Amino acid sequence: MEHILKLALERAEAAEVFSVTDEEIPVEFEANRLKHIQAKQSSIVALRIIKDGRIGYAVSTDSDEPEGLVSMAVETAQFGMQAKYELPGPQHYLPVQTYDPAVELVSLEEMVKLSQEMVDAAVKANPEILCDAGAGKHTASISIINSNGLEAHCRSSLFTLGLGGSVIRGTDMLFVGDSLYSSRPVVDAGPVISNVKRQLEWAGSQAKISSKSMPVIFTPHGVENALIAPLASAFSGKMVLEGASPLKNRLGQQVFDPVLNIEDDATMNYQAASSPFDDEGIAIRVTPLIRAGVVENFYYDLYTAALAGASSTGNGNRSGGGLPGPGVNALVVKPGDTSFEEMLADIKEGLIIEHLMGADQGNILGGEFSGNVLLGYKIENGKIAGRVKNTMVHGNVYDLLNDLAAIGNDARWVGGSLYTPSIYCRSIAVAAE
Repeated sequence: MEHILKLALERAEAAEVFSVTDEEIPVEFEANRLKHIQAKQSSIVALRIIKDGRIGYAVSTDSDEPEGLVSMAVETAQFGMQAKYELPGPQHYLPVQTYDPAVELVSLEEMVKLSQEMVDAAVKANPEILCDAGAGKHTASISIINSNGLEAHCRSSLFTLGLGGSVIRGTDMLFVGDSLYSSRPVVDAGPVISNVKRQLEWAGSQAKISSKSMPVIFTPHGVENALIAPLASAFSGKMVLEGASPLKNRLGQQVFDPVLNIEDDATMNYQAASSPFDDEGIAIRVTPLIRAGVVENFYYDLYTAALAGASSTGNGNRSGGGLPGPGVNALVVKPGDTSFEEMLADIKEGLIIEHLMGADQGNILGGEFSGNVLLGYKIENGKIAGRVKNTMVHGNVYDLLNDLAAIGNDARWVGGSLYTPSIYCRSIAVAAE
């Protein structure tokens, strides 16, 4: 990396070298049987330069050809965007724990055993179910150096455990599933098994539901499916600058229900999305986005922060080896003090949404979402009456989150980068056949 940086500075005013290597070993089951175990390794090195006031960028999987990488970056600089920012200098990083060597020590036999245990438990709960399951271990090393003296190095580990199943009877299709992510080994499949068994139990019978507006409880998975994408887009500094975010002129204003608090926090030890720095080397910090319903901050990378006259919030994320852009690190929805049972008991007729399909097809920037209820249950007189079929919901995130009935105390990690409880909304439009 130092050699690449030296070569780049012979032809540019400033330069940054980003390198990542990773290894993944997944164990995958398909239709209740072991499908394959296959190790995957990859590495990339990316070079960003500032030449004649413009950004040049190149990426390669071969670090043994530094001259070619530098030449590509120099060539792109003549067409690159204007450099509105300077590369950061040395940073103070929080001692965030992201690597546990025990992950690498988990044997393939143990991973197969965990996966088989999940499949066996699901089949025991419902002999008709066909399961896809798996366990995976992943390690990565990221390094960033630049011409302003920044040096950032981080090693991370990740262990995943997941179970998904389907029960098909003619035209009736039931889908269930859950997963766990951690920077430490997950040696107990119990929580995944318990959640999938609960889904199968609640879906054991069917219930008809009316087409009208009614109260809805989004489980943590339901929150992820329906509510997060519009919020993540709205708080992006890029969307605010482009005038596409509904929150562009709402900083410091009460937009949401006072019980709602959301922050971007990747500083927690051994969480899947945690890191001491972002993909530009900026120190990670806790960024409150919504505090007591008030819009507190937007999130930025270096470029969007410079355009906005702000500072990077440590949200410069790279995707597929591309230039950094603003992205959430780990969203945390602060839990409330209402139990799921209390929320359930409060509803005479309503809906629980566990998994929603197609919600991201609506006008996300406007906060609109609509989708098919892939897995949901009808509530009758405070109790679960059964699974609903052929049901769609439509709503607006800003309307729903401005008038909340309650926020649950059952917060959990979903998908590795979202920590959220169940959320009880007063009314949502439901359409059923």
